[in-house]
Amino acid sequence: QVQLLESGGGLVQPGASLRLSCVPSGRAVTEHTMAWFRQPPGKDREFVAAIKRNSHMTSYKNSLKGRFTISRDNAKNTLYLQMNSLGPDDTAVYYCAATPQSLITSSLAGVRFYDYWGQGTQVTVSS
Repeated sequence: QVQLLESGGGLVQPGASLRLSCVPSGRAVTEHTMAWFRQPPGKDREFVAAIKRNSHMTSYKNSLKGRFTISRDNAKNTLYLQMNSLGPDDTAVYYCAATPQSLITSSLAGVRFYDYWGQGTQVTVSS
């Protein structure tokens, strides 16, 4: 069993940046395909970004490319999501997800392919 602990959410003004962190307990981040999803108010959970197991290959929701960056610090055993130029549409609960499986690229955005989920961290963008 892997527990994922997210942090870094908060209330920010439009145009600001935030960096979310996710630490898996007892397992190395490199041993899992890891991803960020988000759930806006009243909407379904949606894919944000993923990074493949034992690889630097990443995948993003098309509309977020260039603003959001997923990365992994192996020394700190931490997954990050750097979010820039935030707008009200980015308001959501952000979830870290992980699976020990090596997913093919077309599966990275699928909620059902991930075995472990964090509790979520709230990001609110408002003036």
